[in-house]
Amino acid sequence: MDKNEILRHVDHTLLLQPSTWEEIRQICDDAIKYQTASVCIPPCYVKQAHEYMGDRMAVCTVIGFPNGNMTTAAKEFETKDAIANGASEIDMVINIGWVKDKKYDQVEEEIRTLKAACGDRILKVIIETCLLTEEEKIKMCQIVTGAGADYIKTSTGFSTGGATFDDVELFAKHVGPKVRIKAAGGISSMADAEKFLSLGADRLGTSRIVKIIKNEESMGY
Repeated sequence: MDKNEILRHVDHTLLLQPSTWEEIRQICDDAIKYQTASVCIPPCYVKQAHEYMGDRMAVCTVIGFPNGNMTTAAKEFETKDAIANGASEIDMVINIGWVKDKKYDQVEEEIRTLKAACGDRILKVIIETCLLTEEEKIKMCQIVTGAGADYIKTSTGFSTGGATFDDVELFAKHVGPKVRIKAAGGISSMADAEKFLSLGADRLGTSRIVKIIKNEESMGY
């Protein structure tokens, strides 16, 4: 697969706690240069990044991140605030405790609430696969589909594991036809990126793919 095609599926991501504006600005510049799908950044930088880039690049941010156990009202406020600041894509974290308690109606209603807040903007639902059983993952595929979200996403990258090939294959078998898949967490090579896409992922949450390409260019490859 052509590297430019891979880049078109990348949400170029920087969510680490010590991230400074200078670091965020750099990934914005890189995203524009390499034409990634978006930059995925902390909510506090959304307004600044949107003003800096204008319409040159989509701004994605995270809601209820990384634990997901905030109230629905808090997540809804975060979502509306992010959109008002210029976010065009929202990656929300589910309440994993509710899944464990089989409070599936509440999980679905929360996703519906955030999708309503997003309107025509993209909503991705992070289910943190490393903390779920296979049965729970399949149930979340059904819930995300039923709630009308745009994407199901594997991981925050801040828990005990990231995206796996098996999880993306599982998603592809169980989500509805209108739900796309985002793999995130631990994608560290072009080969991995290509395989995730071949298995059915449409987006890749990673910072490493752009870094790999920049290093290749600096080495004259």
